[in-house]
Amino acid sequence: MNNSLTFLGTGTSQGVPVIGCTCEVCSSSDHKDKRLRTSAFIQWNGQHIVVDSGPDFRYQMLREGIQKLDALLLSHEHNDHIIGIDDIRPFNFMQKGKLNVFANETVSKNLLARFAYVFEENPYPGAPQIHLNTITKDSIVQLDQHSIIPVQLTHGITESMGYRFGNLAYLTDMKTLPQHEYSKLEGIETLVINCLRKEAHFSHLNLEEALEFIEEIKPQQTYLTHISHRFGTSQAITELLPPNVHVAYDRLKIAF
Repeated sequence: MNNSLTFLGTGTSQGVPVIGCTCEVCSSSDHKDKRLRTSAFIQWNGQHIVVDSGPDFRYQMLREGIQKLDALLLSHEHNDHIIGIDDIRPFNFMQKGKLNVFANETVSKNLLARFAYVFEENPYPGAPQIHLNTITKDSIVQLDQHSIIPVQLTHGITESMGYRFGNLAYLTDMKTLPQHEYSKLEGIETLVINCLRKEAHFSHLNLEEALEFIEEIKPQQTYLTHISHRFGTSQAITELLPPNVHVAYDRLKIAF
């Protein structure tokens, strides 16, 4: 069975181009420089999984023609990763049931507060139907007897959650990896990590930090995501990278 990851979005919280910006990247005609908010669609062992539902979620589902969704995994509570969750409703209608959503305690509390209408005892007819699964870094997410491993990340003052699917790890919105989590990445062949820009940032990896992390983990291939317009064009970034590190772009599909 073929496993694959499709990059639904590879941009920052503002997306690329940024509203009102006329920089070289935002003015680029290269489709690789058009970045929706960061998200990924993973087909793994027969399961259809999305990581993060930002404000572009509806369009991302339509653009890729996704008609089945078994689970939604959330990394953290920032708007660009959860605010599109209302748009899971068509999957509820098509699949005639609740969607399994996996999130840590902080994200779960945010969902309960910000989407209170979803979790009422008698919700409004047509509201999203969610089975909320609260997980920790020590949880194992079981989907059809296959195990997804959560990976705890630090993201400034926020805790984010990455996920390992077999030999692939997807780590977005990360600044550092706690020492106790390194063992979860042993033996991975494909790594996806955020790499915001060249300059240092308080809650994201910059280029220097990302390359150091890659050298430490030693995957066969790495893809950079969550890219700012301040980083440069896709072509310019590529010229800065070693052969086994690639700039992800929207709609790129990779096998693992």
